[in-house]
Amino acid sequence: MKHQAYIPGFKPADSGPLSRFLPSLEDGVLSAWLSLQTFPIDTAQGKPGNWLLDPFGFSPRLVLEAARSGYRVLVTANNPVTRFLLETFANPPPESEFIAALADLGAVKKGDERLELHLQSLYLTQCEKCEKQVHVQTFLWRKGEEAPFARMYECKSCGDSGERPVTEMDIENAKSIAGTDKLHRSRLFEKVLSLKDEDRFYAEEAIEHYMPRPLYILSTIINRLDGLNLSDVRRRALTALVLLAFDAGNTLWAHPAERPRPKQLSTPNQFREDNLWMMLERGVSLFAESGSPVAFEAWPKKIPESGGICIYEGRLKDLALEVKREIPIAAVIGSIPRPNQAFWTLSALWAGWLWGQDAVEPYRVALRRRRYDWAWNATALFSIFGHLNELLADGVPVFGLLPEPEPAFMTSAITAAHTAGFMLDSVALRTQHDPVQLIWRSTQKPQSGVSAEIEMIRNAMREFLTARGEPAGYLHLHTAGLIALAESNSLKQADDEFDMALRKTQGMMEQALKGSGDFIHYSSGEGVDTGMWSLGPLAGTKGESLSDQVEIAIVTYLQKNRNVIFLEVENDLASQFPGLMTPSKGLIYAVLNSYADKDGGGWALREEDLGTARREEMKKVFSMLEEIGRRLKYESIQGDKVLTWLEDKKPVKKFYVLASALVNRALEQSDEQTVIIIPGGRAALVAYKLDRDASLKERLKKHRLIKYRSLRNLLELPILTRETFEDQTASDPVEKSTGQRMMF
Repeated sequence: MKHQAYIPGFKPADSGPLSRFLPSLEDGVLSAWLSLQTFPIDTAQGKPGNWLLDPFGFSPRLVLEAARSGYRVLVTANNPVTRFLLETFANPPPESEFIAALADLGAVKKGDERLELHLQSLYLTQCEKCEKQVHVQTFLWRKGEEAPFARMYECKSCGDSGERPVTEMDIENAKSIAGTDKLHRSRLFEKVLSLKDEDRFYAEEAIEHYMPRPLYILSTIINRLDGLNLSDVRRRALTALVLLAFDAGNTLWAHPAERPRPKQLSTPNQFREDNLWMMLERGVSLFAESGSPVAFEAWPKKIPESGGICIYEGRLKDLALEVKREIPIAAVIGSIPRPNQAFWTLSALWAGWLWGQDAVEPYRVALRRRRYDWAWNATALFSIFGHLNELLADGVPVFGLLPEPEPAFMTSAITAAHTAGFMLDSVALRTQHDPVQLIWRSTQKPQSGVSAEIEMIRNAMREFLTARGEPAGYLHLHTAGLIALAESNSLKQADDEFDMALRKTQGMMEQALKGSGDFIHYSSGEGVDTGMWSLGPLAGTKGESLSDQVEIAIVTYLQKNRNVIFLEVENDLASQFPGLMTPSKGLIYAVLNSYADKDGGGWALREEDLGTARREEMKKVFSMLEEIGRRLKYESIQGDKVLTWLEDKKPVKKFYVLASALVNRALEQSDEQTVIIIPGGRAALVAYKLDRDASLKERLKKHRLIKYRSLRNLLELPILTRETFEDQTASDPVEKSTGQRMMF
């Protein structure tokens, strides 16, 4: 397998609506991949005009990026909520329409009072400092209690702000609203399902994740929506804002945010209740800044060759014959969906609240299912990939992004695609915090696979760690094993169900790591998925560490390019370290901070780190070591990078002088007498490497690290003895310079 380079992108300026449920992807990745493809160009339009297919419909951002790159994108979307988001992002109403829509809603009467004032009155509290009335921004609750325990506000009169205990008035207000809760809960339930429906229990259970005050507010708003005389554009704008309030009003918002991306409908022990009217106001900017419009139609209406989105409201299975007959798909794109019971259940609930029971019907299975395991996920993905293979010509590329990767998710996706007849071309993996980039090619379904061998997996893991030259997390090793299984057609036997196939794969991965002396596990836990793994002494020689290779590559790039932006450095490294070797952003920043200064958005090598300057500095270091040696009555001899102190013609201490943080190299040429000398500016980078490499940390315990500045300080001491030399050089340990910790 020839791994392609990881394509770095950039984080969006804002997280966007419903971002905690949608895939967390970087912008620019898909358009960069598309630019590398050799699709025929429509010279008249100057744009590709080819058809792309997203069979998952999981990421509106991804589809929009492809359409704005000039492609026609066919999307299958069963989830009514993500379908609405895609339509809204593709043709966002002007900001003025969002503002007007919210004003229209706020002007509706609730009795003799404007609705905005009525709803905001539900969040009134007394400022603890000046005792004036203010609007609470957030109430804080404990699970199972009848009233909040704290409130958060910002008083414009006296400036008091932050978290404060609730007052008796706050408690009484909460209990008063709870008194009418059953009525509003029943009304909202009937918008989702009929009272006699057999799935009633599941809908009621889902609605339980709304406290009485938010539920009352949402019920009041929903009841007013149908009575508003709005244009289609303004109604769409208001619907988008209300959808945000639906999400803000449930109890899945942990405080503090221990689960920023919830997967299950489970109320945390402490959670937030945000001011829903403030959430509506905040939503104006979230939706109004969603980008330029693109052509958008529902299948089978046509979209222009210059690019756009065509959405199919149904299953890929039903679309297959029509696509094969009418639309030549040039490539498949998509974010691979992972199970999310919370979002899928809430989507069914929200669809009913906004569009009625008919909108829920095609998606009501999401209400019933409470547990989604990885075997279910593999089976569902196999169904999608199977229908894909039927409608695609052989050799069509599939570019899949797998967000929030974990070993079981990787196994599920790769096994499902392979079994359906897709050959794995490339896997590019950065860290467990970044989406994995997968490339498949459509081909014939595989014949019955060969029996997998644990030694084959072990060899793949060993080869990966040898190339990496330093410990790696289990996700990387697991992926290396999966690639070996895919290449040998050993992921799934013909007679195995997916549950059995996935369990077999996991069992072989564990046996490969634990069944020999090839690997060392650095972890406080026993599970193979914890901590870091490294090659053991019986596994052979490791290569130069990845962190050292990256350091050399970045410095070389900075020497050739005076002022560069981070993305340029990242792209250069990605091409040199493809596949599973992709360096993390944390490592790149650690090296840049050690060698370069940032001015605006650009990085430039520091003057003192230019080659000539560092060589002169190293000469001074050797001179300082000779001077200190003389004062301590030692004779000195100097080699290329090592200066040795002698006593009675015998070496007593050696100094390996570095201008870099390549301590691995120094250790390879050092004995127990060797002290390693580094510039002070490298201390944080060395500490970063020690954090990511337990084996390096263990080896370095036998040696002392001294910074250049410590030698200068020694020369300034009026009295220097051999004893004070030892004490002084131990007083400035490298760990003090670790700085900000970054993701591996």
